[in-house]
Amino acid sequence: MTAPFDVNDNSVVVIIGTGAGGGTLAHELALKGIDVVALEAGGRHLPQDYINDEWPSFSQLALTDMRTTSGSWRVAKDFANLPAWIVKAVGGSTVHWAGASLRLQDHEFRALSTYGELEGANLLDWPVTLAELEPYYDKAEKKMGVTRTNGIPGLPGNNNFKVMKAGADKLGYKDCHTGRMAINSEPRDDRASCQQLGFCFQGCKMGAKWSTAYSEIPRGEATGHLEVREHSLVLKIEHDADGKIDGVVYQDKDGNQVKQMARAVCVAGNSIESPRMLLNSASSMFPDGLANSSGQVGKNYMRHMTGSVYAAFEQPVRMYRGTTMAGIITDEARHDPSRGFVGGYEMETLSIGIPFMAAFLNPGAWGREFASAMDNYENMAGMWLVGEDMPQESNAITLSEEKDQSGMPVANVHFDDHPNDVAMRDHAYQQGMALYDSVGATQTYPTPPYPSTHNLGTLRMSEKPGDGVVNGFGQSHDISNLFVSDGSQFTTGGAENPTLTIVTLAIRQADYIAQQMSEKSI
Repeated sequence: MTAPFDVNDNSVVVIIGTGAGGGTLAHELALKGIDVVALEAGGRHLPQDYINDEWPSFSQLALTDMRTTSGSWRVAKDFANLPAWIVKAVGGSTVHWAGASLRLQDHEFRALSTYGELEGANLLDWPVTLAELEPYYDKAEKKMGVTRTNGIPGLPGNNNFKVMKAGADKLGYKDCHTGRMAINSEPRDDRASCQQLGFCFQGCKMGAKWSTAYSEIPRGEATGHLEVREHSLVLKIEHDADGKIDGVVYQDKDGNQVKQMARAVCVAGNSIESPRMLLNSASSMFPDGLANSSGQVGKNYMRHMTGSVYAAFEQPVRMYRGTTMAGIITDEARHDPSRGFVGGYEMETLSIGIPFMAAFLNPGAWGREFASAMDNYENMAGMWLVGEDMPQESNAITLSEEKDQSGMPVANVHFDDHPNDVAMRDHAYQQGMALYDSVGATQTYPTPPYPSTHNLGTLRMSEKPGDGVVNGFGQSHDISNLFVSDGSQFTTGGAENPTLTIVTLAIRQADYIAQQMSEKSI
């Protein structure tokens, strides 16, 4: 049978979300001849639709549905209803992401064993190793066209990168280059090469940046085994009398409630929405929410240790010209407790336009210092700091008293920095400022975290069912035909941008689901 599929067809796999995890999984399963219905809360925007203007693009793509926040993090104060900057559209945040594609390091899969018990941290080793994932990392890098892998050349360095590289050399850093990015440095895979337009976060109008929106999803649809239903807001996941998942209830674009029957369900709605769905799916059999016998659904929310450093120079830099994330220093991503913290961090060039600079540099600020920074915009260079934050059980996604447009409780996002996160950020600020000072900065601006796009860990993998929510294949410990297919399954965060690992896990999960289906295990 080919798409579209009947709502009563209980042979299909239903995937909730079409981003890096859901979109990749949908494509991989469709290629194997498995029928898939992918439910997407947003609409479909393609390169010709993207807007090279920050605020209109944000309005077009961003998930701005109601959420609430709590905790001591800066976001709860300055962006109370925007805990994360993610996309509500086909392709999810692969439309918006910068393209950095780094493998997690071996020790990051063994955080508890490597770092030891850390007070206040809920550390755990992953139930999967780097060695097990390496063949799938290879497949993901080929699929995405990651530069500086498989003979693909790196992207050219813009002025922002040249400033970073000069400072990296002065500080003695050894690993600084313009990779590894899932952005075509030469035409590849029916997609153009990067034209250095500088609006990577607004959707790549050239289609040079890998995104499931125009790579995996259309190819999956072309097989006849994938149907994407846009504007389909999932309300809850339902199960039968035996506790097996039997379908997903969603609200369609006309406001009608529809139940799509399913053989298996894969949740890939991002690490805030995915646990919310499981909690909102509580029943008499599962009073605490689906897959929650461990009590870990929604817990251990991670968003990476982040911050930025901008620096003004006497001459123009024009950091906004060229790739948004044009280069990376990985030297500080090592584990070296002599620095005063466990784990490590990356330093990555970042440019944002004047509207976002004004919003994020110091929200609500006025006065001489703020005006001086904005006056210096043309002469600025910038970097984003991203590192491994510590999982804490108290950092959690719970159900808020607020309701969404369909009457379902929205997610509340609670977050407090762990002392290790603070120590790492302070070190990163010092190194970032030192780097720019070494090449003649007239002023440096350490900038606190923005609403982050790296949301991880709320449905984490664990060896033992009591420690987490899913096993090493993203399969629920409690319900065999329920899977988690996004960054929620990360046991710990690592220092690296997570998209490559999410894609890697999805490719591996597709093989596992196909095997389980053929064995009639699900």
